[in-house]
Amino acid sequence: MTADVIDGKAFGENLKLGVAKQVAVLKEKYGLTPGLAVVIVGEDPASQVYVRNKNKSTKAAGMNSYEHRLDDTVTEQALLSLVTELNEDPAVHGILVQLPLPKHINEAAVIDAIAPAKDVDGFHVINSGLLATGGKGMVPCTPLGCIMMLKDRLGSLSGLDAVVVGRSNIVGKPMAQLLLNESCTVTIAHSRTRNLAEVVKRSDIVVAAVGVPELVKGDWIKKGATVIDVGINRIEKDDGQGGKKMRLIGDVEYDKAVQHAGAITPVPGGVGPMTIAVLLKNTVTAACRQAGIDEPEA
Repeated sequence: MTADVIDGKAFGENLKLGVAKQVAVLKEKYGLTPGLAVVIVGEDPASQVYVRNKNKSTKAAGMNSYEHRLDDTVTEQALLSLVTELNEDPAVHGILVQLPLPKHINEAAVIDAIAPAKDVDGFHVINSGLLATGGKGMVPCTPLGCIMMLKDRLGSLSGLDAVVVGRSNIVGKPMAQLLLNESCTVTIAHSRTRNLAEVVKRSDIVVAAVGVPELVKGDWIKKGATVIDVGINRIEKDDGQGGKKMRLIGDVEYDKAVQHAGAITPVPGGVGPMTIAVLLKNTVTAACRQAGIDEPEA
C-alpha cells in the first residue's frame, strides 16, 4: 500500500477561492479592498518569477497589488525609506520584501523596518515573539500552510508525536511552535541530531525543512505517518540515456517514503504551490485586523 499524495496545488487553489470570497465580502460590506505591496530588488530570476505569480494571484483574488522594482544598486537607506512610506500608506495592508537582498543591504534591518501589523511574511521579531508566546501576530506563510494541510488531512493534531527536521527562523522554529499550539508533542531535529532515524521513526507527523536532499530516508518513516516535505533541492541526476538533467527533489527520500507513510507531499507540487495562497490569506487577515473588523468566512 502506498501513501496518499497531498496535492498542494489543489489545496492552494481552494484556499485562493476562499480568499476571493472573503475579499468580495469585504468590498461589499465595508468598502475595504486588501492591498499587498511587494518590493523586489535586483534581477534574480527565481525572485522575478515568484513576484510575477504573487502579482497575478493577488489581482485574481480581487485585491490591490502594488509592485516596487528597485535596481540592485539601491542603497539600504533608500529601501528603508520606501518601507516607511508603505508602512504609512493606508491602502497597503501587507508588505513583503522579496529575499534574498543584495549583500550590501542588511536583511534583518529591512525586515525590522516593516510594521509588524503589515508583516505578512511573519518574519518580524515581534511577530516571532507573539507566535512563541501564544499571542495574535502574523504567522510565516509556509509553516501556516503546512499546519493547514495537516489539519485538513488529520483533523485534530492533539497528542500526536511530531518532528520538525530543520531549525530555521523562517520554517523550522515557527512550524514547531504551531504544532505545539495544536497540542502535539514536538521534537526539533536537524542535520546534526544524533540518532535522527530513531527520532523520525517514532513520529506521527514528519515535517522536513532542513535543505539537505533526501536527508530523511524512506524507511525511517513510521507506518501511516503524515509527511510534509518543505525541501526544494535542485540536483543533477542521470537521465537514463547517458546524460544528466536537473531535477527538483525534497528533503525526504520520496520513492521509499511513499511505501511507509499514510500521506505525503511531493516535490514539486506539494508545499510550494500553497505558499502564495497563504500569503493572500495573511493579507486579508492583516487588512481585517487593521480595520478592526472580523475576518469573513471563506
